[in-house]
Amino acid sequence: MARTVSQSWWVYIVSCADTTLYTGITTNVERRVAEHNSENVLAAKYTRARQPVVLVYKEACSSRSVAARREHEIKKMRRTAKEALCG
Repeated sequence: MARTVSQSWWVYIVSCADTTLYTGITTNVERRVAEHNSENVLAAKYTRARQPVVLVYKEACSSRSVAARREHEIKKMRRTAKEALCG
C-alpha cells in the first residue's frame, strides 16, 4: 500500500532562540514544532531551553528508516552546510 504525503516521514530543522539549529524527524512537522515551543514533556529537552523555535527546513522521506538516515547525514554537516540546505 502506497503512503500518502500526510503519512510521510519528515526530516526538519528548527532555528532556536540562541541561533543554534536542531534537526529531528516526525510524521507531522507542524505538531512537532508546536511541541518544541511548549513546556510539555513532549518537547525535546534541548529545545525547551532554547524557545522559541522556528521551522527553517523540512524534507519528505518515504519511510522512517530513510528519514533517520537523512537526519544522521544532516546532523554530521557543518553549520554552514546546514544553512545552505535551509536556503
